[in-house]
Amino acid sequence: MKIDIMTLFPEMINAVMRESIIGRAQDKGVVEVKATNIRDYALDKHHKADDAPYGGGRGQVMLAEPLYLCHQALSAGEHVHTVFLSAQGQPFNQQKARELLAKEHFILVCGHYEGIDQRFLDECVDEEISMGDFVLTGGEIPAMAIVDAVSRLIPGVLGDDICFTDESHWNGLLEYPQYSRPEEWHGRRVPEVLLSGHHGNVADWRTKESYKRTMARRPDMWARFDLTQVHSRHDKKVLAQALEEYAREQGGAPETE
Repeated sequence: MKIDIMTLFPEMINAVMRESIIGRAQDKGVVEVKATNIRDYALDKHHKADDAPYGGGRGQVMLAEPLYLCHQALSAGEHVHTVFLSAQGQPFNQQKARELLAKEHFILVCGHYEGIDQRFLDECVDEEISMGDFVLTGGEIPAMAIVDAVSRLIPGVLGDDICFTDESHWNGLLEYPQYSRPEEWHGRRVPEVLLSGHHGNVADWRTKESYKRTMARRPDMWARFDLTQVHSRHDKKVLAQALEEYAREQGGAPETE
């Protein structure tokens, strides 16, 4: 997979994307992440990539032509799925990460200042994505978050598929609690079932805790969770136990939207 990032601050992205798991994945050739400086495509000797907005107002707007020339260089005349990181975009989530995973090549555009010329968006951008209902100074941090979320789904980046299929949001639920050594820490003990060595009981406990944690922390996710995917008699029993335990521990049934 190839991911291009259009930015005014490529050093910021390169410093992070060459480290840890994503850096090793690039070294192995599993994914290629390249940050390109939009200023390199500016038309004047000062590499100016922004100007005052028409109609007045505070701040600067990124110019369409440097953005366009940079995009053309990266797409090489082909259509490449292009995402603008914007507070006005659709919220990023695990499903969107899976959709981007299906692209062999995509481009992320990082905005700055008061925004970018709408005409570039209209001509070159396929979708706008937001990290949430808040505003950042630029698109670099969201771009790196998207690269991380998508890259870790590529076969060969993590050690095993269970590294991500067992985590929060993959199946519409939050992940169960995790514990490590020692067995007791500050008077708090690891749940006995995790010390039992009984793999079936451990799996059931993790499933129940995943249900309960989602009910408690993300009632919106629980309301969307498709209970019809719980098929077998055993799985239905585990779900019923989770609902019973939640009601006992929380003093009532889980909230729904």
